[in-house]
Amino acid sequence: MKESECFYVGKIVSKYSFKGEVLVKLDSDDPEIYEDLESVFVSLRGSLVPFFLERSTLHKSDLLRVRFEGVASEADADALMGSKLFLPLSLLPPLSGNKFYYHEVIGFAVVDRVHGNVGQITTINDNTAQALMVVEHPSGKELLLPVTDEVIVLVDRTQKTMEVHAPEGLIELYIEG
Repeated sequence: MKESECFYVGKIVSKYSFKGEVLVKLDSDDPEIYEDLESVFVSLRGSLVPFFLERSTLHKSDLLRVRFEGVASEADADALMGSKLFLPLSLLPPLSGNKFYYHEVIGFAVVDRVHGNVGQITTINDNTAQALMVVEHPSGKELLLPVTDEVIVLVDRTQKTMEVHAPEGLIELYIEG
């Protein structure tokens, strides 16, 4: 299994007990879906390694308390500290309407209500306070559009298009600048 075939679940941030349990900081708006996991892929030394879970329960709001099979001591848990957890993309529940996973809209054409076709989504930058669509304009210039309900009018999975209503002057700023 490759990381590109998976989605990020969270990161092991601390030990919970001296018996090998760990706490995972989840990257999810719906942490409850991870309560009864059977297995995950743990990123160790550049490879995804499957780990089976004896138990996983929510701890506070966005932490998952995990007991892995074969991890029975503090030293075992130390070896996993800071590791990222992944699950196969096939386990993501399908979204509908204007809700989407970032990876699923890569390559979609972006059509603005005022400017028409403004390019194709190449990536989503979520390392900023506001997630941004990176759109390659036909001229080769790069546009950054906010991923917000106010901007995204319609996501058409069949046509692989996203209709947007960019804030006034934003597209001109990139094209004319």
